Amino acid sequence: MRATLLRIAILVALTGVWVLLWGNYSAANAVSGLAVALAITLLLPMPPVPVQGRVHPLSVLRLVVRVAWYLVVSSVQVSWLAIKPGPAPPSGVLRAEVSIKSDLVLVFAVNILTMIPGSIVLEIDQLRRVLYCHVIDVGSGVAVDRFYRQVAEVERLVVAAYERDEDWQPAEEAA
Repeated sequence: MRATLLRIAILVALTGVWVLLWGNYSAANAVSGLAVALAITLLLPMPPVPVQGRVHPLSVLRLVVRVAWYLVVSSVQVSWLAIKPGPAPPSGVLRAEVSIKSDLVLVFAVNILTMIPGSIVLEIDQLRRVLYCHVIDVGSGVAVDRFYRQVAEVERLVVAAYERDEDWQPAEEAA
């Protein structure tokens, strides 16, 4: 039942994206979007992603609020860097280690970190759980520390929302 609901949700989401790309709603757009969604899901199936743990709604809400705050603050910081007089601060690639167990939760964290202006994840060492991130401002120890605190907080929030130790059952034990 859960798999069927997930497939329906994916079809609805893909159809919605199709209609949004066309810019107006019509029956023809909806039907053609559904046809494209069916073709994508049938001809290009994604491999199954093991999902462990459970979702904790209050922790998800905390995550969403904190990420929204990071988006606002970092957007202002990046905007200021773009318009302030003088040379741009030095940028660089920083290495951040995370202790996220699930690949799916790691993807959530990487997407959040990439979405926040001022940094982008360049590479993920999946086995060692190391992220290599390009950061716009590494000109001071304060800026570098701010980046590492941000990574640590995003990690803490996604783990609290999706991967608490008491809910974690690796695939070998769950089978």
